[in-house]
Amino acid sequence: MKNTNEVVPRRNRSWPALLALGLAGCAVGPTFVPPQPPKAGQFGADALPAGTAQAQGVAQTFVPGGPVPDRWWTGLGSPELDQRVRQALEHNPTVDMARAALTRAQENLSAANGGRYPAVTAGAGVNRENTGPTGAVTTPYTVFNATVTVAYTLDLFGAVRRGIEIQQAAADQQRWLLQGTRLALAANVATASIQEAGLRAQLEALEAVVDLLREQEALVRRQVELGARGPADLLAAQANLAAAQTPLPGQRNQLAALRNQLYVYLGRFPAEGGLGSLTLDGLTLPRELPVSLPSDLVRQRPDVLAAEAQLHAATAQLGLASANLFPSLTLSGSYGGQAIRGGGMPASDMTVWNAGLNLLQPVFNGGSLRAQKRAAAAGLDQAVAGYRATVLNAFANVADALNALQADAETLAAQARAEQAAARSLDLARTQYQLGAIGYPQLLDATRLWQLARTGLAQARTARLADTIALYAALGGGWTSK
Repeated sequence: MKNTNEVVPRRNRSWPALLALGLAGCAVGPTFVPPQPPKAGQFGADALPAGTAQAQGVAQTFVPGGPVPDRWWTGLGSPELDQRVRQALEHNPTVDMARAALTRAQENLSAANGGRYPAVTAGAGVNRENTGPTGAVTTPYTVFNATVTVAYTLDLFGAVRRGIEIQQAAADQQRWLLQGTRLALAANVATASIQEAGLRAQLEALEAVVDLLREQEALVRRQVELGARGPADLLAAQANLAAAQTPLPGQRNQLAALRNQLYVYLGRFPAEGGLGSLTLDGLTLPRELPVSLPSDLVRQRPDVLAAEAQLHAATAQLGLASANLFPSLTLSGSYGGQAIRGGGMPASDMTVWNAGLNLLQPVFNGGSLRAQKRAAAAGLDQAVAGYRATVLNAFANVADALNALQADAETLAAQARAEQAAARSLDLARTQYQLGAIGYPQLLDATRLWQLARTGLAQARTARLADTIALYAALGGGWTSK
């Protein structure tokens, strides 16, 4: 009896010790450490300039380290654009898909967190039997039983924690993918709206040229009737008028297709209507543009943060594959009661229980576990390379946007000068033609030059606005504050 009494207390002390060991066990495999920001001091090959050249009286100034506004599109000063972006963020199905994916990832994380706690199950049953305790056949009787079972896996090597870590990283990735979806959608709506305004300006320029050529055709017709011009001039005027009218249907179709795409961004059917119109004159070019520090960019871009979360998941996956090589211990126990009634059997009530410790150690599995670990290591290398590629692309996006803005300002300034010179040249040619100082070919050349200059001016204004949007998007769009 003395030996028995010595064994029982020692066994009772071992259960808490094993539980503490399971809770505080070490996690094998690598521990994730967020990547350090790039040491690059600038985005492009050249240092950041103070700003762009002046075009149409506006020069854009770069503000190093300036914060990117959350609602950066409001800087264009268009209530119509503000309304479009708001409707898109509220109703676009792509955003709904990304939001549902985030909810799914968060619920998977909640499910994985359940592994931290013991699993408790309850069971009850009723059986009719006709076999007695000795195995002999007896009068049928009823057995009632009810039990509660508890099982807990000791996380000695971090398999449970690594599984939770994987799901946490997946939830983080989906959160940043949602932010990236919102950023891309806002940028797409803003860019498409600017392109719509640019197409409308080009269409107006083309229609103005058609109206001018129609006036010229009428003028030539009167001169032919008066005998001042020959039929060849009239045929040339009619041919040029028809040629100028030819692109109109295509331009209108392109504008309609762009508006249909805008309806898709807004999560609406084109037949619903309600989409207002935008003009280039109704958009304000922001004069000050924030340019984040290179070291801050990786904490602002949703795609970079999503790549970092993927890197975190790959690191945890390697830890899980490493933990699977080690044994797992499971504590289990059950407690309940059993009652026998009827069949001539004496009524009996008893308490039943059991407790156990199970160990599972992989011995031979054809090398699959080690192959899975090597695959996880390769997956980690892939995630590292993917993260680096994402960061490199992010820096290139910002550098491209900055270069484009400088080129846009120079192009716009040149196009503005060209349009002004072409307009003056056309006025002079019309006067000279009416006086008979030049022929119709010279007038037509002046008209074509004005058309090209006016169309080029609209394109240059569109590009400058669109590249401003591209810079906001390249810098992460201010979504880190949400």
